[in-house]
Amino acid sequence: MTYIELVFTLQSQEEFHKDLMINALSEIGFDTFEDTDQGFKAYIPESELDQAKLDSLAEDFTDMFSFTYTLNKIPHQNWNEVWESNFEPIQVAGKCYIRATFHEAHPEFEHEIVIDPKMAFGTGHHQTTALMMEFMLEEEFHDKKVLDMGCGTGILAILASKLGVKEVLAIDYDEICYESTIENSELNKIRNIKALKGSKEVIPYLKFDIILANINRNILIDQLETYARTSKPGTLLFLSGFYEDPDLEILKEKCKSLGFSYLQHKELNNWVAAKFRFKA
Repeated sequence: MTYIELVFTLQSQEEFHKDLMINALSEIGFDTFEDTDQGFKAYIPESELDQAKLDSLAEDFTDMFSFTYTLNKIPHQNWNEVWESNFEPIQVAGKCYIRATFHEAHPEFEHEIVIDPKMAFGTGHHQTTALMMEFMLEEEFHDKKVLDMGCGTGILAILASKLGVKEVLAIDYDEICYESTIENSELNKIRNIKALKGSKEVIPYLKFDIILANINRNILIDQLETYARTSKPGTLLFLSGFYEDPDLEILKEKCKSLGFSYLQHKELNNWVAAKFRFKA
């Protein structure tokens, strides 16, 4: 799959300007972002780029601050080289160590996850993935049935398995993510993750104890009704992939209308992960 890379240079000292633009880009399909010294880079599958929407978005911000951007095509075969050159091991909450196959192992950590860098989202480096993992490390997963929506590399599903779940269903619409989840499960010797390619339509009529969804606000809002259908009293729902303002309040209201009560949230650089419990 060929991706489009947008390299943004911002002539603004206000950090929230960048956040506003990233949030707007995520709403028109951009799914991965990387900070740079002069701004940021944004990525979207070439087939999903709507140039008219991008032009309209750019016009909306022109009066607020100055910026420029360039578009580059990134063939799939080059992406692995980009990730390998930039992917450094990280640790989450002092308990989980995330590395690639070409990094040294550190078995002294309670949990070690091996992720091979690919075009799939989710290496733990992005704030939303790290926040979700922090929540998970605080939760009881033993013998639970878990749904991981927008699984990306499968990193959250793999951590859930390492935390003792009974089984995990990992779903992503992207072929690369689907394949990455299977490959990374094998790398980590995980046998209780089932991967499916698709979106909410492939979620089976089952009840889950825990639902993980690290996507973006608009997709979450679209899928929340399906999450409610697959929940039972006490089911925990962890959401991420959105900003604190205004997204959190919008999602809290939507969740409340479907029977999910808000419990708490974590925030990092204005990105948020939130925890809910199903009561209906």
